[in-house]
Amino acid sequence: MTHTTDPASGAGQQNKGTHARSGRGDKGEHTKGTKGRGSKGLHRRKFLSGMAGVGLGAVGAAGAAFSLLTGGNNNKAAAADGTLTIPDLLEGTTSDSTTIYTLTAQTGTSEVISSVSSTTAGYNQSFLGPTMKWTNGDTVLLNITNSLGDDTTVHFHGAHIPAEMDGGPQNAFADGVTWSPTFEVKDEAKTLWYHPHALGTTAEQVVHGLAGMIIVEDDSDTSAALPSEYGVDDIPIILQCLASDSSGDIKYDVTGYLSSGLSYPVLCNGTNVDSTTLGFTATKTRTRFRVLNASPADIMTVQRSDGGTLTQIATDQGYLTEATEVTTIRLVAGARAEFVLDLEDAVTLQAVVTTGWIRGGSGTYDFLTVTPDASDTPDDLPSTLNTISRYDTSDFTARTITLGQSGQNMTINGSVGTSMSSMAMISTTLDAEEVWTISNGTQLEHSFHLHDVPFQLIEINGEEPTGVDLGWFDTFEVVGGGSIKIAMKFTDFTDDTYMYMLHCHLLQHEDEGMMAALMVTDR
Repeated sequence: MTHTTDPASGAGQQNKGTHARSGRGDKGEHTKGTKGRGSKGLHRRKFLSGMAGVGLGAVGAAGAAFSLLTGGNNNKAAAADGTLTIPDLLEGTTSDSTTIYTLTAQTGTSEVISSVSSTTAGYNQSFLGPTMKWTNGDTVLLNITNSLGDDTTVHFHGAHIPAEMDGGPQNAFADGVTWSPTFEVKDEAKTLWYHPHALGTTAEQVVHGLAGMIIVEDDSDTSAALPSEYGVDDIPIILQCLASDSSGDIKYDVTGYLSSGLSYPVLCNGTNVDSTTLGFTATKTRTRFRVLNASPADIMTVQRSDGGTLTQIATDQGYLTEATEVTTIRLVAGARAEFVLDLEDAVTLQAVVTTGWIRGGSGTYDFLTVTPDASDTPDDLPSTLNTISRYDTSDFTARTITLGQSGQNMTINGSVGTSMSSMAMISTTLDAEEVWTISNGTQLEHSFHLHDVPFQLIEINGEEPTGVDLGWFDTFEVVGGGSIKIAMKFTDFTDDTYMYMLHCHLLQHEDEGMMAALMVTDR
């Protein structure tokens, strides 16, 4: 274990209401679904944020670099001809004031490419997993059985829980074993997700389907005022861009992604939308959408096909201070956001896919048409959704976390984190207040994710955040050659054995070593 306990002094834009249409490029990738949107001059920083895999120093050759990095599908559906699949809601049982959930990680088959069978995996099913609902203040127990034939873990991405229950690499359990983490739900209302996190196999297991959504509820006035009936006016959207050959073999590493004859199918809740626009009939005038980018590497930008606005209400880690009108919501791998639509006419939602890795998807996909069939008149949204006190970081402990590369390996602070003993380790203490500069020493795209506690953005490539970037996050984009500065406070949990992780959520980069350990101990 390489220790980095001595603090050192010391991006892309994510969900800006004034975003350029990132990822659509100038390579003829516009589809008829974007007709009439026009082109706008781009602020240099916003342009850079749209260039997945391209560093700050590569602007002059951006077009050429982008063409080398892409090579994915450009298909688009025309009209809704399928029905949105809503993941099952996993029912828990209550015993001694504890809600118990049962999950089995299992293999199966599914169609990732239409009409082609792929070997896949899922929780309680062949692909993806059911949605869990947790309630703030409740105690939950999860009995998770491994039937994969290989070691796995289950990480509760974004949850503020003890390190021993976090589902990191130290929690790996073998085939045939049942792991039973239990903890109090301390999170307020937000959208989380669960997925494997074992050393060296995370990308392989996630791309084959091991992922599911978690909805955390609370008793706040804001939650009471927002749509919350699952599958009716509270809708989960899991977006994925995968890589597959024509036989349906799903790729997950460099060798696979560099093989010939690949396509990059785009899935919504497990259904291929390359040439199909799914449909959803909204029986309530106001509908809430929870969007998760569960792709291994690619970036998803969600927008309306008519150029209209989305009313964003939450980022990764909960409600914004107020509902905010945005034209696009840009989600790097692992990120989430929530928005509402008040519908009078049908609206088609699009996913603009931009590769975040060596190769990947590209193009604009109409993935969902929402058609209103409602007569109710909802109340106005609350003028204030949340109170977010901005950190004064003048007395915070400062560190620099450097994302790097060494040959085929990825590094954090110079260490290749492919084993627990080789990882860099950050040591901190309970109630410590820290500000980290996450510096990208490569010209590659990275998606920085911190376990345990949420963070605030202090700077994005040297500029102060605005708009929805003033919310709470656990995952954020760091463009090539760029940096973000984040602030956090370590609360509630300590452990002198189990560690949290900090890593790139481009899953291939994580498996290639861009992961470090975080130990939080008593003072």
